[in-house]
Parts: sequence; structure tokens; C-alpha cells
Amino acid sequence: MAWSFADRAVRRCAAARRPAAAGRRCCARVEAVYASHRPTVLVTEKLGDAGLDRLRLTCNVETAYGLTQEQLCAKVSLVDALIVRSGTKVTRAVFEASRGRLKVVGRAGMGVDNVDLAAATEAGCLVVNAPTANTVAAAEHGIALLCAMARNIPQADASMKAGRWERGAYVGTSLAGKTIAVYGFGKVGSEVARRARGLGLTVVAYDPYASAEKAAAQGVQLVTFDEALQVADFHTLHMPITPGTKGLFNDGAFGRMKRGARIINVARGGVIDEAALLRALESKQVAQAALDVFLDEPPTFENHPLIHRPDVIVTPHLGASTTEAQEGVALEVVEAVVDALAGNLSVNAVNAPMVPAEILRELQPYIVLAEGLGRAAVGLVNSSSSGPGAAAAAGGGGGGKGGFGDIAITYSSPRGDDLDTRLLRAMVIKGVLEETTTSKVNLVNADLLARNRGLRITEVSIRAGGDGVAEVLTSMSVALGTSDSKFSGAVDRTNRIYVEGRVMGGCPFLTKIGNFDVELAVQGSVMLTRQRDQPGIVGGVGMLLSKDNVNISFMTVSRTAKDGEAIMAIGIDSEPSAATLEEITRVKGVIEVTVFKEWRHQQQQQQQLQQQQLQQQQQQQQQQQQQQLQQQQQQQQQQQQQQQQQQQKKNKEIAAIAI
Repeated sequence: MAWSFADRAVRRCAAARRPAAAGRRCCARVEAVYASHRPTVLVTEKLGDAGLDRLRLTCNVETAYGLTQEQLCAKVSLVDALIVRSGTKVTRAVFEASRGRLKVVGRAGMGVDNVDLAAATEAGCLVVNAPTANTVAAAEHGIALLCAMARNIPQADASMKAGRWERGAYVGTSLAGKTIAVYGFGKVGSEVARRARGLGLTVVAYDPYASAEKAAAQGVQLVTFDEALQVADFHTLHMPITPGTKGLFNDGAFGRMKRGARIINVARGGVIDEAALLRALESKQVAQAALDVFLDEPPTFENHPLIHRPDVIVTPHLGASTTEAQEGVALEVVEAVVDALAGNLSVNAVNAPMVPAEILRELQPYIVLAEGLGRAAVGLVNSSSSGPGAAAAAGGGGGGKGGFGDIAITYSSPRGDDLDTRLLRAMVIKGVLEETTTSKVNLVNADLLARNRGLRITEVSIRAGGDGVAEVLTSMSVALGTSDSKFSGAVDRTNRIYVEGRVMGGCPFLTKIGNFDVELAVQGSVMLTRQRDQPGIVGGVGMLLSKDNVNISFMTVSRTAKDGEAIMAIGIDSEPSAATLEEITRVKGVIEVTVFKEWRHQQQQQQQLQQQQLQQQQQQQQQQQQQQLQQQQQQQQQQQQQQQQQQQKKNKEIAAIAI
């Protein structure tokens, strides 16, 4: 039976007498609409309650722990952000499965080894971490292991619990008056040094890229790697894992330590060659070791050569495992994720920030040049004399401490308008710090990382000739505030390591090293020699390289004046042996020689990533436009359906009235 107009009027009046219920339903609908517009964040590992509470204020939060890769890939296309710890592997497959929706990945902690940064950048996804909240916790854990090792606390505890009273078996060693070497004088290393001095230890530090002024202000002496090995009673590791530090503590390093030295590692497992450490412990060259990290985590416990030894203390990667650190890490990563979802770049961003396409296109070749100059300059620092061929590479010298406290950048530009140099400055710092820190340097965090290292950055812009339109820069230079170079020819008249470059034909070129003009578009490695301007040197050096089966791709010679000094740059397809470098230094007229590592190839990779990023941005814009068009079409269809339904309803009402 159809309703009459009177029936409907009564029902409307009844609804009017229930405003509270209607209001509640209205609020629920509003909340549902609001929730549908809030970003969705998937948390795949346990996060502190304070972080989750903060996240729920602005985001829809889904928690799902212990996901397989397949399960993660199935969920990731439905979320805008992902927060993980070290247990979740965010691979290329995950970014591909997100289909462009995933905007941010937050790593609750510092290391981002479990996130494919290249794939994230290609997908236009920002990766952020929480690098500062666990600094104190890691430092405290290092000191705790130091004390526990020195006084045999874990062994004595196990003995007591086994019902034994063995005071004489666990006589320890005092810390006061001893020397500790801190390897890696970054955030954690400097905190460890501060606490070690409070225990009465003399602290030396090895970090070729740390500021001597910053170290001195803490009462710490910067030394070479060899010096640190030889003078210290305790060795504590706080350096990142890089190609240069992987397996750094090997048989040779342990052999140069004091007999009976002790070592602590709360950094990265790969820094220590575990087989070499075992040999050092068995020979008593190393008395004890305290390890919080391992090459493989978790390690294979059965028959592990180190874990079950009584002279080794082990903990399961507990460096950041304090209640305060966990809460701090949770809040830090959540704030970074929320900022990123709001369109703001976080200082904790670890991959390339999203830069407007028009700026990237204009600065593209100069970005490559800027990072290349930073990498070239730091490559000339005398970082250590301990490596193979180091004495030859340093022209028979060596032993420098390799620290520098400032970076001076000079831009020569024909433009009348003010050039925005923030990105170029960041890329110079990136080139300088890339091999010495786990932090990924970008436009946002470059100054912060430099400041944490105690580096002063100065910039000077010079009005130079040019057409004022086509060129952004006519040249650019980087000078490091040290004369301690493995190649003294790189030191200019102001006693600073100096490199200069420019862009020609869209490609970056190194055009000056020290006081010498060069022109290097480096495709591989280059060997540099400083020599007298006299006959016979080219042939002599070439013969020695040929004898070592080193192929030459190009050769250039630049001199300061006739019969003066010259620099010869030789492109080489493989690196000469230490013996060959030593022989080259004995060629008559050769003053010094070094191998100048490739820099352009690495910058080309960066350029490719940035181009892929631009393409990704364009694809995302196209997808968004298509989605908007589809939404508009769906809305139109819905409106048409609603109109049809309303018309059908009216027709029924008219028919009912007629009846």
C-alpha cells in the first residue's frame, strides 16, 4: 500500500522530534567522509604508543606485523605511507606494487639498508628515517659493553648462577689511565668519547673527514688509522659500512694493535672481518671482544665461531633498545612521515627530495658538476697512510690525519639575477660526505649534516662574463680547508685543496687541480703525476704501466711554465699495483703520483635517477589527471542515476495519487 502525503508529513514530523539521533548520524557521515580524505599509513612492525597516538591524529592507521613480501605487496597499493623497522624489506617489488600511491616510507631508526632507495626515488617516494633519537642509547650501550668487558661481568654472573664463587678467575682491567680509540667521530662516536673521558680514559679518534677543531673542543685528538691501532688499549667502532670500511678490521689491522687489546662493535657487523677476529682471539693478540652487531643478523647460533667463546661478549643488536630511545624514534619517524604527507620535506629525508621540474632541467648538468667537484676534492684528502700503495700514492709521504674544517664554494655566473645555489651547495656537500656517512645528503639536510661534522660552508658568487642567458655558471670551484693532501699538486697558493670545473657541451669537466689547468671528462679512473717539465717522463711512465698491463685511454699534460712543473693526467682502465706506483715515483723527474678515482660515472647515475624522477612525476601527473577525469565521469553517471531514480519515484507517487 502506498503512502499518502499525510503519512509522509507525519513521518517527517517524527524525524524532526529526534534531532539528537539525526545529529549523531550526520556526524558519523561527516567523520566517514573526513576519514576517507585522510592519508592511510601502514605500520608493519611494533612502534611506540606515543608515535601511534600522534599518527592517529591526522592519519588512518593500519597495523599488520610479520607480513611476507607477497602480503606487503598486496597491501601497499592501498596506503599512502609505510612505517617499518629493520625487519621489513621494502624492495623494488613493493614500490612497483604500490602503483604510484605510496608517497612516504618511514624507517624507525637510522639504517635504511632494508629500503631500496633507488627504487624509491624512481617511484617518487620519499624515504625518511629517525637518526637522532637513538644516538645516546647507542653510545650508552657501547660504554656498557666496554665496562662489562673490562670487568668480566657477564662471565662472573654466569659463574655465580652456576653455583660457583670464583673471585680469582675474573680479575679485570682498569679503565682509568688507559687509551681508547674511537673509529668514526660522528654523532654516536662523539657521545662515546664524551663518556669515555668521564671514566678517565684518554681518547683518540680516527675519522679522516672529522673536524680537528670539533675534536679538540671535546678533548679528543684526531689520529691516523695506523696511529689509532698502535696506541689504544680499547678500540670502539662507530663508523658506517661503506666499500672503504667493509672488512677494515682484518688480519693486518689486528696485527698492528697492542697485544692484548680489546675491541667493541656497536656499529655495523661488516666492518670487522669475523674470521680475522677469531684468529686474533685465538692467538691472544686481541684479549676480548664485545659485539652487538654481526655480518649476518640474526647469526647462525649453532657452531658460530665467536658467539660461544668465553672471551667474547655478545648482545642481539641492542644499541637502540631503550624505552626512551624507542619512544623517541617512534615520535621522530612519525613527525617526519606526517610532514612529508603534508607536502613538506623533512630534514630526515634520506633520498633525493622532489624538486620542481623546471629547476632540475636548468641545473641538471651543474648538479652533476657540483657533486663531482665535492667528490674530487675529498678524494684528494690524505685520509690514511695504512692502505696498500698509500706511501707511493702520497709521493712517498703519508701519515697525515686528513681532517678539514671548512669548505669554500665559489660560483662564477654571468647572470644578473641571484642564482639559487641551495641545490648546488647541497650536492657539493653530498660529494664530500657521501663515502663517510650513512646519511643520504640532500637539499634539506646538507647543512645539518655538515654542521654535525663541524664543517663551515662558505659561498661566494662572482659576476663573470657570458651571454647572461644560456649559461647558469661559467665555472665553479671547491676548496677544502686543509693542505694535508695525498697529492700536494692539488694544494693551491693559499694552502688549500682546490678543484675547479665547468660545464661544456652539457657535460661536466674538471678544469683545474691546485694551480694546474686540466681538462678531464673522466670516464674511468685517472692517474695523476706531478713532475718536472723535462723529456722522457711520458715514455718512462707509459712503459711501467704497460708492464703492469694497465691500458691507457688518454693522456694530457699541463705545466705552469716552461722548464717548471707539470701535471700529467693519464686515463687508466685498471688501477696500477702498489709496486708500479712505487716504481713510477722513482722515474727521473717525477715528484709524486696518485690515482684519482672516477667521479663522473657516479654522477651520471645520479643524473639518470633524476631524469627517471622527472619521468615518474610526469607519469603521476598523467595518472592523477586520468583519475580526476574518471571521477568526474563517475559523478556524472551517479547524478544521472539519481535523477532517474527521483523521476521514477515521482511517477510512482503520481500513480498512487491517481489511484
